[in-house]
Amino acid sequence: MPAYRAPVQDTLFQLNEVLGIERYANLPGFANATPDMIEAVMTEAGKFCEEVLFPINQSGDLEGCTRHDDGSVTTPKGFKEAYKAYCEAGWGLLTSPEEFGGQGLPHVIGFPVEEFRNAANQAFAMYPGLSQGATAAILVKASDELKAIYVPKMVSGEWTGTMNLTEPHCGTDLGLIRTRAVPNGDGSYAVTGTKIFISSGEHDLTENIIHLVLAKTPDAPDSVKGISLFIVPKFLVNEDGSPGDRNTLSCGSIEHKMGIHANSTCVMNYDGAKGWMVGDENKGLAAMFIMMNAARLGVGIQGLAQADIAFQNAVAYAKDRRQGRALTGPQDPQEKADPLFVHPDVRRMLMDGKATVEGLRALCVWGALQVDLAHVAETEEERQRADDLVSLLTPVIKGYGTDKGYDVATNAQQVFGGHGYIEESGMSQYVRDARITMIYEGANGVQAMDLVGRKLAQNGGRAVQTLFAIIDEECAAAKDKPGFADFAASLEKANGELKAATMWFMQNGMANPNNVGAGAHHYMHIMGIVALGLMWLRMIEAAQKALDEGRGDKSFLEAKLVTARHFAERFMPDAGSLRRKIEAGSETMMALTPEQFHAA
Repeated sequence: MPAYRAPVQDTLFQLNEVLGIERYANLPGFANATPDMIEAVMTEAGKFCEEVLFPINQSGDLEGCTRHDDGSVTTPKGFKEAYKAYCEAGWGLLTSPEEFGGQGLPHVIGFPVEEFRNAANQAFAMYPGLSQGATAAILVKASDELKAIYVPKMVSGEWTGTMNLTEPHCGTDLGLIRTRAVPNGDGSYAVTGTKIFISSGEHDLTENIIHLVLAKTPDAPDSVKGISLFIVPKFLVNEDGSPGDRNTLSCGSIEHKMGIHANSTCVMNYDGAKGWMVGDENKGLAAMFIMMNAARLGVGIQGLAQADIAFQNAVAYAKDRRQGRALTGPQDPQEKADPLFVHPDVRRMLMDGKATVEGLRALCVWGALQVDLAHVAETEEERQRADDLVSLLTPVIKGYGTDKGYDVATNAQQVFGGHGYIEESGMSQYVRDARITMIYEGANGVQAMDLVGRKLAQNGGRAVQTLFAIIDEECAAAKDKPGFADFAASLEKANGELKAATMWFMQNGMANPNNVGAGAHHYMHIMGIVALGLMWLRMIEAAQKALDEGRGDKSFLEAKLVTARHFAERFMPDAGSLRRKIEAGSETMMALTPEQFHAA
């Protein structure tokens, strides 16, 4: 049977030793984020996820959600009780605004808790997770009246929220949406259309579900410039704030999916449902991106989370399972076979997993800090710098993070051999659940194109130049410190490959845009390698400092130094080969006709 232990020790190391979160105590929201408080939050969050959410993960996957003839949906056994406990414990309040009943803590505290929640039970975590993205859009774009009606109960968890973007004939190309919103004459709109792939679209966890729906008004341009966003509640809200009459919307069916079975992914039908516009008419795209960017960071965390739980179980299995003998001779002569841990190829998969998981965790936490600094840093220059970094790194955290998260999950399954292919071990679920992270909230090819097609050129390349400068500065400083020179040189070389790839796009992209499209995926992975390299440089500096001062867990800290070397030796060289793939251009990729792809 699988197991899960929240990575509290590594999370505290990231927050306290690598980020030095106490340095930000003067900023709004950070005053209460003391080391003692952070340790208490992480410890209790870990305990809740281990003891309440994880035990219903595998059973929820096997049972799935059930749609009834009246269109209602029942979540798996234990989910309602777990959700009630989640809300009563206040876990949904951590980073929500105090004015609406939240605790107002920084995102850098909330992101790790989100990781624990997703690792313990990704399908469950999606119910409150989607509400956070929907709430963020309402807070930024909606009128004060709509905020007052919906936000407090979404923050408390009494109501959940969804994002309704995709339609049967269009996914990423939202300009094609057909859902219509016709004015009712009283400030509300009649929304009609069908949305698909709507996570948490219908369920029995809360008394109301607040759908955020993209639609077009009658005279809107038939393109992305004609999209508006609407709040469409499952139940209309009475003047006293209680749920009233049922709105004319329903769950037509539940999608039969590869994974995340315990989350109700619905086809939602709107038949003149009453809704209210969020923000300005034809400006729904801006509101949508608030939801999407929050969701994309959240999906990156999901990739990390599935990698971590799969990796944890692979490590435990490799310790216990005995197969064959070590190449250097028997390690346990008294036994008939040695543990899997003695085999270098098993070690390869486990070391790759450790380097990826801990590197991604550091990147997600640093990304969360930038989200906070973009809003509360002391100067406009600091806020702009943080916002640039968040914008640049969001597609990397989502795209590279989930690509690598899935790789770790499949390698962890491989460690189990045939037992990893059997449902009982739990490894199949982690692979299946990780797979969706590469697809939804913008498939990873879309993330790569967003990175190279939009983010690189934004503001004259200001964001990527900021990242280059950070890496150059930290590598230069590290090369003068004993023990860090080799790693810094490797990172500097990988960063050089990233700079060269960026320059190649500048020189070859305008003449043939397919060159950009053909290399986008590889470029995203180079930036991912470099970003994780920066994180590992910071981790080894923090680990060595703690060792020199005689603080912390010596074995844990020494493992950081070795894992960083593994990353430098096994990951960073890939930046060069990826650059050469980019420089091959698009000629062969685009040369064949569709008919020529047929072998017969």
